[in-house]
Amino acid sequence: METPAETYRDGDLTLTRWHAGDRPVLTAVVSGSLAHLSPFLIWVADGYTDDDAAEFLRVTANHWESGEAYSYAVRLGSEVAGGIGVVCRDDGVEIGYWLARDFVGRGLMTRAVTLLTEEAFRLGAGYVEIKHDERNVRSGAVPARLGFTRVRSEPAEKPLAPACAGTNHVWRLARTPCSAPAAP
Repeated sequence: METPAETYRDGDLTLTRWHAGDRPVLTAVVSGSLAHLSPFLIWVADGYTDDDAAEFLRVTANHWESGEAYSYAVRLGSEVAGGIGVVCRDDGVEIGYWLARDFVGRGLMTRAVTLLTEEAFRLGAGYVEIKHDERNVRSGAVPARLGFTRVRSEPAEKPLAPACAGTNHVWRLARTPCSAPAAP
């Protein structure tokens, strides 16, 4: 897949590449949603500090430069509502995401996943996958709503977050001929 843009917009929803200057807001948003996020996200199971945010932003910058992954802040107006990322896989990508507690139930992640799925196909990905723990019903509603097909279940990588069952559902959407990049 080619390198994506650093910003995508859909009305009041904007996806922006994370930068080192986002550290204070990232720390505040994640810390303010620990009870909401920690059941299913191992990286917040023991809290989230300013050092955690700094490390995430460092790794994110390295992944962006290497072409391994591309991570974005999900913004509603001027507020950071969550995060979304695209990890490059053989001939496709995997999208992962999270939303802060106060932004759940507004369709924001469905819109964000739509933006990145369309862009991944435009940039040459053959498929988009989304994985979630079988108990994380809200996370699974996004690919179901967008026409992805549940293709398999697989053991989750350990360690697991507290509420996780240990089985991930994997959803896939394949690029159709009309979503393929135009020939030169």
